Amino acid sequence: MLFSTSLILSCALLGCAVGFLAGLLGIGGGLIIVPMLSAILIGFSILPAEQVIVVAIATSLASILFTSTSSALAHHRNNNIPWHIAPWVMSGVAMGALISGFLTTLIPALVIKWIFLVCVVLIAINMVISSRHGDNAEQRVLPSGPFVSVITSVMGALSAMIGIGGGVLIVPLLCFFSVDMRKAIGCATVSGIVIALFGSIGYIVSGSEKLSLQQGFAGYVYLPALFGIVLTSWFTAPLGAKATQYLPVATIKKVFAFILVVIAGKMLFY
Repeated sequence: MLFSTSLILSCALLGCAVGFLAGLLGIGGGLIIVPMLSAILIGFSILPAEQVIVVAIATSLASILFTSTSSALAHHRNNNIPWHIAPWVMSGVAMGALISGFLTTLIPALVIKWIFLVCVVLIAINMVISSRHGDNAEQRVLPSGPFVSVITSVMGALSAMIGIGGGVLIVPLLCFFSVDMRKAIGCATVSGIVIALFGSIGYIVSGSEKLSLQQGFAGYVYLPALFGIVLTSWFTAPLGAKATQYLPVATIKKVFAFILVVIAGKMLFY
């Protein structure tokens, strides 16, 4: 089945939540897209179960390219992007994301799945811990630009490998070095664009000989699902970015940490 209105509608509903959370927390949404899209692809018999995870990750990255762009524009209007830091972060994640798209095809899907699960649990724990520290955390100085690029290149590779935009790794890093939470989220959104762009290129090129455009694929990216997600996430991302200015981030982190744990549990069954 190459085209299904029901599939696109399912992905559009997914895009609503993904876009809002992308704007709110600076995450690309892959933590939600990958397991949910995996379930959708299996439910609509698009691919065999053993091939679904790579396609879900690739499609997630492609959708993040659009969602993060919409979110970044909103954060820029709110002056939440620290442009003295962002170029160093973006250059680091670009290199890591580009390399990971090719490395992932050499790693068994089961290994990728467990990397994803471990990362989800660790990130959830980090969110709970960081939400309790608040303004009493120790003040740390951000390292020099080149060193930031080295660190974020590793984060970019890992983010692209598991299909997330990078915010769940970059935001905690910048906050650890005492960057304002909203500025860290804004920086993560522009970094998410870079991760998604270079990561998607890797997946499209590496999958071009295995899946065809006639089947609805651009490399490993499933185009009908991508269309459905972007159809709504582009519009809900600015709403999340606006909510960042008003909602208590600590509370949101705790709720989101719970969501991540639930998602990790569901992923065990795919």
